[in-house]
Amino acid sequence: MKKDVKDYIRTIVDFPHEGIMFRDVTTLFSDPRGFRMAIDQLLHPYAGQPIDKVVGLEARGFILGGAIAHQLSVGFVPVRKKGKLPGTTISQDYKLEYGEAIVEIHDDALKPGERVLVVDDLLATGGTAEAGIKLLERLGADIIGCAFVIDLPELGGRKKLEALGMDVYSLCEFDGV
Repeated sequence: MKKDVKDYIRTIVDFPHEGIMFRDVTTLFSDPRGFRMAIDQLLHPYAGQPIDKVVGLEARGFILGGAIAHQLSVGFVPVRKKGKLPGTTISQDYKLEYGEAIVEIHDDALKPGERVLVVDDLLATGGTAEAGIKLLERLGADIIGCAFVIDLPELGGRKKLEALGMDVYSLCEFDGV
C-alpha cells in the first residue's frame, strides 16, 4: 500500500501538556521517502510561479524551508524567536495559548516587492504565521502563499490567515488539538 505524508507523522499523546495530541514531524523528516514526498508536495502548487525567497518559521519551518529553497534555487530567510538573530532586526509580538512571544527577522532580509513563500510544519491557531506575515509585509514582501505540512482546522489558523488575504496550502489535516 502506498504511503502518504500523514502516514509518516507520529502522534504523541499528552505532550507538552495533558490533553494535547502532539503531531511529530521528526518521523517524517527522518524517512528519506517521506521527507522527499513532503518537499515535493509542498512545492507542487507553486510550480512555475516566480519565487524570490522562501521564509521558514522557527524552528521546523527552517528544515522544510531550507529544502524547498534549495529545490527552487532561491534564498532562504528565517523568522526566529526574539534574540536569536545577530544583526539589526524588526520584531512582532503575538499571543500563545499561555502568554505571548516575539519573532524577529533581519531588517535587510527582503527587498520590497520580493515574492516569498512562507513555510512551516504545522498550522494551529495561526499566531506564529500571522506574526511572520506582519514582519514580511513591513519589509514590503509580496507573499504568494503559506505552505504547511499539517493543518489543525479546529484551531482556526487557516481561517485567520485567509482573512489576511493569504493563500494557505497544507498536505494533511488532523482532528483535535
